Amino acid sequence: MTTRLMTADPESLALAADLLKSGNLVGFPTETVYGLGANALDAEAVLSIFAAKGRPADNPLIVHIYDQAQLSPLCDIPDRAPVLMNAFWPGPLTLLFPRKPAIPDQVTAGLPTVAIRMPSHPVAAAMLKACDLPVAAPSANRSGRPSPTTAQHVLQDMNGRIPLILDGGPCEVGLESTVVDLCHGRPVILRPGGITKEMLEKALGEEVSVAGSVLRPLEPGEKALSPGMRYKHYAPAGTVTLVEGEEEKVVALLKELCLKDIAEGRKSCVLCFSEHVPFLSDCCPHDMGFSKDYSEIAHRLFDILRRLDQEGMETIYSEVIPPEGVGLAVMNRLGRASAFRTIRV
Repeated sequence: MTTRLMTADPESLALAADLLKSGNLVGFPTETVYGLGANALDAEAVLSIFAAKGRPADNPLIVHIYDQAQLSPLCDIPDRAPVLMNAFWPGPLTLLFPRKPAIPDQVTAGLPTVAIRMPSHPVAAAMLKACDLPVAAPSANRSGRPSPTTAQHVLQDMNGRIPLILDGGPCEVGLESTVVDLCHGRPVILRPGGITKEMLEKALGEEVSVAGSVLRPLEPGEKALSPGMRYKHYAPAGTVTLVEGEEEKVVALLKELCLKDIAEGRKSCVLCFSEHVPFLSDCCPHDMGFSKDYSEIAHRLFDILRRLDQEGMETIYSEVIPPEGVGLAVMNRLGRASAFRTIRV
């Protein structure tokens, strides 16, 4: 299969709509990461997503819409949902709804709920409107790899696997959407993202919980209720180790660990904050941004993780940030990229 990479314009959007209507896959930009889309009402088309990604079929997908009027045939709407939809849609928020029979089991991994969001990226919105379909779309990467935040990232993973990638430029947020479950009593964040716990609580006027699995691996037999909950996810090929503790001791240990690996002949590097780059200059530092700028760290993270593979890095040692605000989303991704391998000093 030949994969066409096309700048998003009326011609490429019309082609994307035709491909989706005929059961094919399209890579497309959102404000979070690039998605790999198929007609959410076509079970065979949805199955082709799993084949292209090499993704386990027991991992649920997110359905993308462009108008709230599309919800009615897809799901029931819990009481709190309109408040969050009106506050954050279109935008990087996914909500779990009780599903209706129109949604195939292949989309939900057999769960009674369906995850739905309305992206704010103008190309995503235009494509969804052009095809006039709900589009099921996980991130457009090979399963387990860091999510793509540029069209070139999608091409690296999907060349020859899908017919079309729409290029809408770099993604603004850089991490996947926040996923919130409204179906079981108190609202629960299943996957953190750009819409933070604090923002949700302000909109709802009540406490929002965070699922325990956000900062730990799934227990044996525990179902993935949301995308991105698996034990190792978002990972480069090299071994990632997180280092946490007092700032000076962390930076010193990063340097010690990295230089030891380099001396033993391994390709090694550190992921560090901008203010620590000069001290770690002989450790192939990858600048995540300043330690207090959580949004910038989130924006850079997946691009850095992908670059590590291009550089052939075998061991990677990373600083951490507090799991608060957007920092919770960053630590969720770093935790899964490292399979929760952590050194505390």
